[in-house]
Formats: sequence, structure tokens, C-alpha cells
Amino acid sequence: MAQLPPLSRDIGIFPPYIAQQSETLVLKEHVLSLSGDSFSIKTTDGRAIFQVKGEVMSLSGRKHLMDMSGSPIFDIRKEHLTLHTTYYGEDPSGNKILEVKSKFALLGSTAYGTFTSLSGKAEKLEMKGDWLSTSGQIVDTSTGEVVATIDRKLLSGKDIFFGQQTYALTIAKGADMALMVAMCIALDEKNEKKK
Repeated sequence: MAQLPPLSRDIGIFPPYIAQQSETLVLKEHVLSLSGDSFSIKTTDGRAIFQVKGEVMSLSGRKHLMDMSGSPIFDIRKEHLTLHTTYYGEDPSGNKILEVKSKFALLGSTAYGTFTSLSGKAEKLEMKGDWLSTSGQIVDTSTGEVVATIDRKLLSGKDIFFGQQTYALTIAKGADMALMVAMCIALDEKNEKKK
């Protein structure tokens, strides 16, 4: 897997999940899960990092992002009654910590993730690419640095039959892996609703 250059500064909310090197995570959807869309998230060498569990009967499509011991990090939810498709991250206390909002585009797709970093700086990351095909980038709008890249892996016949998605998410050193996973999942949810 290709590596990304390190960021000029750390961008994120959760210190334990700031990438210490360029890291590629594999997000694999568990379509036949009884708990709704759920994902396992591992490094390319098979080390488990996060787990995501969806709620079947949740109107907001709530997904719980947890560490491997099952401790909650935050939830990903869909906001209703908005002009543009919007997802947000909510911490265990109910505070909104991340917003991912899509914009209309004639070709491809664009979405923006906004949050306040540990440093207190308001961050804006742009996700752009052709999400219906295979790839995209997450870019820091203030510096132009590539924070992460998303590649939808070529699927096997079984994966296509079950509608299963697998993504390779390459994250730059200094980026918050939990937030990048949340942005990728919000994008996947948005694309699923188009089908």
C-alpha cells in the first residue's frame, strides 16, 4: 500500500488514535450482521483497531464506533431535515464533536468534515472523489495536505452478491484514525442511500 507524507501538524480529537506513521486500515462491512451495518476495522497486517456496530431500528442509522475492548469512542448518526445529507459524531455525553455534510456536485461527490481539534483550532476537511467508483481523498482545506485516501477494494463475487463493501483507508501520520474512519463510514452511508 502507498504511504502518505506526514502532516505538518496533528489533526484530531482523540490522542490515542493519532496515527504515529502512515497507516492503512481495512474497513470491511458485515452485511449479514443482525445489528444493522457493522464494520470490522483492522490494519493491513490483521491487527484489529476499531469495531463499528449499527442499530437496526434506529431512525438516525446510529452506529457505535468502539475500541477493541468494546468501550465507546463516539456514535455516528444521520441528521434529519437538512438540505444536504449530513452525518455527525456524538460523544458518550451527547455532545456533537464532528459534522460531515455533503454538497451537490455534477461529477463525483464532495463532502466536508468539520470539528474542533485538540489544539482548539476549527478544522475543515474536504472529501472529494468519485465515490461510486473506487477512490477519493480527504484534504485539509487550510494547508492542502492529503490527510487520508479512500479506495474501495475490488470485490469478490460473493461480496458483490451480498452488497458488501470493503474500503482501504490510508491515513497520514498525525491524523486521527477514529475521525477518518467516521468520515469514511458517513460517505458509505450516503452512497448506500443513493442505491
